[in-house]
Amino acid sequence: MNLFSEIRALVIGEIEAMMAAGDLPAGLDLAAVAVEPPRDAAHGDMATNAAMVLAKPAGKAPRAIAEALAARLLGDPRIASVEVAGPGFLNFRLQAPVWQEVLKSALVAGSAFGRAEIGAGQKVNVEFVSANPTGPMHVGHVRGAVFGDALARLLDFAGYDVTREYYINDGGAQVDVLARSAYERYREAHGLEPEIREGLYPGDYLIPVGAAMKDKWGDSLLGKGEEVWLSDVRDFATAMMMEMIREDLAALGVQMDVYSSEKALYGTGKIEAAINTLRDMGLIYEGTLEPPKGKLPEDWEAREQTLFRSTEHGDDVDRPVMKSDGSWTYFAPDIAYHFDKVQRGFDQLIDIFGADHGGYVKRMKAVVSALSGGKVPLDIKLIQLVKLWKNGEPFKMSKRAGTFVTLRDVVEQVGADVTRFVMLTRKNDAALDFDFDKVMEQSKDNPVFYVQYANARINSVLRKAREAGVEVDDAHLAAADLSQLDHAAELHLAKKIAEWPRLVEIAARGNEPHRVAFYLYEIASDLHGLWNRGNDEPGLRFVQDDKATTQAKIALARATGVVISAGLAILGVTPVEEMR
Repeated sequence: MNLFSEIRALVIGEIEAMMAAGDLPAGLDLAAVAVEPPRDAAHGDMATNAAMVLAKPAGKAPRAIAEALAARLLGDPRIASVEVAGPGFLNFRLQAPVWQEVLKSALVAGSAFGRAEIGAGQKVNVEFVSANPTGPMHVGHVRGAVFGDALARLLDFAGYDVTREYYINDGGAQVDVLARSAYERYREAHGLEPEIREGLYPGDYLIPVGAAMKDKWGDSLLGKGEEVWLSDVRDFATAMMMEMIREDLAALGVQMDVYSSEKALYGTGKIEAAINTLRDMGLIYEGTLEPPKGKLPEDWEAREQTLFRSTEHGDDVDRPVMKSDGSWTYFAPDIAYHFDKVQRGFDQLIDIFGADHGGYVKRMKAVVSALSGGKVPLDIKLIQLVKLWKNGEPFKMSKRAGTFVTLRDVVEQVGADVTRFVMLTRKNDAALDFDFDKVMEQSKDNPVFYVQYANARINSVLRKAREAGVEVDDAHLAAADLSQLDHAAELHLAKKIAEWPRLVEIAARGNEPHRVAFYLYEIASDLHGLWNRGNDEPGLRFVQDDKATTQAKIALARATGVVISAGLAILGVTPVEEMR
């Protein structure tokens, strides 16, 4: 039940009736007509911009349209009052039984309450994490992993067919560095002093790789040149790193559907096929780029390269796909990889990049637009940095120095649930502070605790009601007399529950799972507020002397729990039934 959609349908129906009656011109475009909560709750339960967006095409004053529409809306039994505000906005209040019906819908639907159909089964590929397979995941990857997984869960809840994908960057120079670093640990496993020279990965995580290499090859690689062992060691070390990364993701509750390899694009004709497809479109040419703006790098020189006309698809400059020496640029395999996604039949692509990849956004959107004929949208979400704090001091990390804070370090200290929730308490493009001390506090300032505490309180009143002999299964609660829920504080909570289906649609359309975390904090605050008012007003307590009254109030609590559990499931967080 999406009450906002239902009331919008009512508004649209009345506008269509006005057109049929000649009160408005026929054929008006109603797509921009919205029904949403007013900015100030004191103005009403819902508001519509209908008169404002229709005034110009209808050639009428917005207030005149608003007043005529208000009179029609009052004929619906769900509408308690309608008020024309400002230049022509309509604010209206709904009858109490409407909100009570929302609670019944939540109890009947259970975990499916709020599920949307806006996705209509469209195939969406969400590519995220895609960390270089050169070591364990560090905390900088955690936020992208949580965001991507929560977004995939959200889109699934909204009716999309979602594929989670990890792109293994195993085709670049960094995996050669990994192989050389692992070889030094292989030497160490044989009792030799490793030569961890500058530019190699010094982390202790490669010690087990060296030991495994010893088990596999014995001493046969000792003293041999790179031409003998580099390729085999690279594949072996990369495979071990990817297994470690899979385990890291699993510790965070993230499971990928597909792992795609960059290396698999080379020597298979896939890069050439993608570039030739663009060439056939007239989008590949030989040319020389303009010098970069600002101070020129010392090594910059004008040279002819093979370029992609990305400016024809919204980019600022054309982009090189092949260097003057005939080797591919980093952009070329990315083109082939996204061409593969398009060919796999996805209706929408979503890439989740670190903030340092902001320069890739326009070129990637341009190439997907070209390769799909503009039919497959690509949304790129940039993930800003996470700053770690502990004991009032910042945590420093440096992957090359081997002193970075790993994903596993964070999860082992605070748990996967806390890690996931906190990572979604800011919008993806805003920096986030992760304070190990703060996230474990039991206070309102800790959103994880505050939401989990609300769920625990709901479970506690369910237990108390059962002990008092009250039937509290969802079927009995849905059949309870909810007309007793008429206090403003109770209706306020019911109205918040009614916002959940609308919130799901908005968050899914914008690819913004952080909205779910924000909403959960708000509804938890409303639940705690009602609970605390019950300390001063006994009539607001969830457990009453009368069983019928208790059942009605428990229905409100349980409906709140339904929404909290559904929201936590989207975030990938397990609800807590009892606080310890």
